[in-house]
Amino acid sequence: MKAKTTRFDAADYLDTEERQSAYITAALETGDADFVRDALGIIAKARGMGEIAKSAGLNRESLYRALGEAGNPEFATVMRIVHALGLTLSAHPATNTRSSKRRHASARRLTAAGSELGLRRPRKRRVAGSKVP
Repeated sequence: MKAKTTRFDAADYLDTEERQSAYITAALETGDADFVRDALGIIAKARGMGEIAKSAGLNRESLYRALGEAGNPEFATVMRIVHALGLTLSAHPATNTRSSKRRHASARRLTAAGSELGLRRPRKRRVAGSKVP
């Protein structure tokens, strides 16, 4: 008898506003733009892409394209998506006591937590004509 498996979808686990808010906050703290874009996409999927696209004043295809792996949305588009998700961005002074090691440890903890849920960090995109080191 064959074992039946299903495809993992992180959006299934971001089923409350608190979880979604915590996830996007953690993604923002990494400083990784690709990770933030992917996190916005996962949250938009959890809430319904069509509804979020309509609220953001975009068509659904444009939203998928902007938040997709090759997407590079303009900041104004990101802000429209954040607003459509019912979220806000805020800033606070960075503490000088937080060392590079602590930032990397924070990113590793987030990556480990995501791994437990089956999430992965986006791969770095190569620019055409660039050499891989």
